[in-house]
Amino acid sequence: MIEQNKMEKIVSLCKRRGFVFPSSEIYGGLAAIYDYGHYGALLKNNIRDAWWKHMVQLRSDIIGLDSAIFMHPTTWIASGHVGNFMDPQIDCRKCKNRMRADHILEEHGISADKQPIEFINEQINKLREEKKIKCQFCGSTDLTQARVFSLMVKSNLGSPTEELSEENVVYLRPETCGGIYLNYKNTVDSMRVKLPFGIAQIGKAFRNEIVARQFIFRTREFEQMEMQYFLHPSIMKEKYEMWKELRWKWYLEYGIPKEKLNWYKHEKLAHYASEAYDIEYKFESLGGFKEVEGIHARGDWDLSQHSKFSGIDLTYFDQEKEEKFIPHIAETSVGLNRLFFMFIDNAFTEEKIDDETRTVLKFNKNLAPIKIAVFPLLKNKPELVAKAKEIYDSLKINYMCEFDDNGNIGKRYRRQDEIGTPYCVTVDFDSLEDKKVTIRDRDTMQQERVEIEKLEEWMKDKLAF
Repeated sequence: MIEQNKMEKIVSLCKRRGFVFPSSEIYGGLAAIYDYGHYGALLKNNIRDAWWKHMVQLRSDIIGLDSAIFMHPTTWIASGHVGNFMDPQIDCRKCKNRMRADHILEEHGISADKQPIEFINEQINKLREEKKIKCQFCGSTDLTQARVFSLMVKSNLGSPTEELSEENVVYLRPETCGGIYLNYKNTVDSMRVKLPFGIAQIGKAFRNEIVARQFIFRTREFEQMEMQYFLHPSIMKEKYEMWKELRWKWYLEYGIPKEKLNWYKHEKLAHYASEAYDIEYKFESLGGFKEVEGIHARGDWDLSQHSKFSGIDLTYFDQEKEEKFIPHIAETSVGLNRLFFMFIDNAFTEEKIDDETRTVLKFNKNLAPIKIAVFPLLKNKPELVAKAKEIYDSLKINYMCEFDDNGNIGKRYRRQDEIGTPYCVTVDFDSLEDKKVTIRDRDTMQQERVEIEKLEEWMKDKLAF
């Protein structure tokens, strides 16, 4: 069951507190495009860094990469995107909204997966004759025939727009792994790596989605965090299970309860895959389990295709075994924006405190946008403000901190609760005498007096990353 109220509250909180804004809002916005404000950018960067730490920093067998968004257009012909990366679209003539024709058929128990457009239109027409099909937005029955809709976002590079044709078109990448495959040979030649090894990348991707709703869950511009692990086919099963286990544990480590996670096994596989699982998270705001990460056994199709289309030999020579082969690939692919949404959905908490409701984001402390907020008890007392700023200046060297002297202390606590700040440090009149401050814990709201000179050590113990 979808908690519409929770979704509305999350969207409202994200805008009110500077996490997520509709893009180009002063001009009416763009559908399914969002900007990330101060706290949103900090949270997104913390999630990104946590992924990078586990995938690259803590491993000696994975290399980092930052490839370009624009790639040679043959890249996407070789990968199959130009010919196959598309969805069937149907339009409402009355309200002008677009819908996925295959989703409409699925609602009537008809699978259109990998079916040609002729089959889809045949089924749509049958439903039309039975008066079982109508617009999902306005209820009108005046719908167009289904047609193929490419998900690739086209652009031009180095040529006037009026001269744009299929011969000189370039695409904004629909996924980041393409750049990894194109840099496989460069990595082998420059980094002295031996199989098995991985290449990890974080970057923007673009998809011209027909239906892109559900806040930031499905957008047309998004960020992916992908890792392609190149290996000999004989160890695929072993390494594939290893990556399933490692990625599952990552979610648990950063505060996602086990009961909110689920494995979904794909029965219908892409032509290049031998196995595919999704890690799903139970979004209360979306009504159930939704995919956040895919783990796939891709075989040697990707490198084989790029070798074929480029004419460059992408085989790997194992000197010990004196064997030459195209490496197979185990892939982990996760959307950073979806993880952002997942962590907010999981953290969003409403608690009854006396006669009022406290809204708090209970993030894992290492992911929280602001780690420590520092307050003077009163803003009109220069001695308190000076001491608080001194403490703030010392803590901000190692932690993302915030200084706040606006409003009464209760209101300041509530603001920090809503952005998920784990610890609030208050300088009061006693602090000037006993050289101690009051630290308030976000989750328990318990308060503790700590010596100022031991504050750094106290925070280091609580916020170890």
